[in-house]
Amino acid sequence: MPEVTPGDDGVQIDLISGARMEGLASMEKIRLILDGVRDGNIVILEEGLSPDEESKLIEVTMTEISPDEFNGIEIETYPQSQGGQGFLGRLMGKEETKKLTVIGPANQIQTLHKDENLISALVSRK
Repeated sequence: MPEVTPGDDGVQIDLISGARMEGLASMEKIRLILDGVRDGNIVILEEGLSPDEESKLIEVTMTEISPDEFNGIEIETYPQSQGGQGFLGRLMGKEETKKLTVIGPANQIQTLHKDENLISALVSRK
């Protein structure tokens, strides 16, 4: 991903298309996301991750947390599931992955709120 150096008052937002993520293996996706977040960027995925990939992202994040360098991530997805999909559908792995996902450094996202139609994040500077 090209490096962009924002000014001292900026926060870089990486908008990653579904087409870019489509050709990557799960660990490549996770590495792409975590590398961006570790650099202090907010990462927005056009099509989100599968439930297994989200679990692996959280697992890998937990192994990389260190008090002085990396505080972890905040992650929110919209919509959580498609319309009438129930618990059984999700349990059977039929959850729709075409969803918007916002991921950012835990120490920069002060508030991450989701309601029916909106993801709202208050992002502080480093």
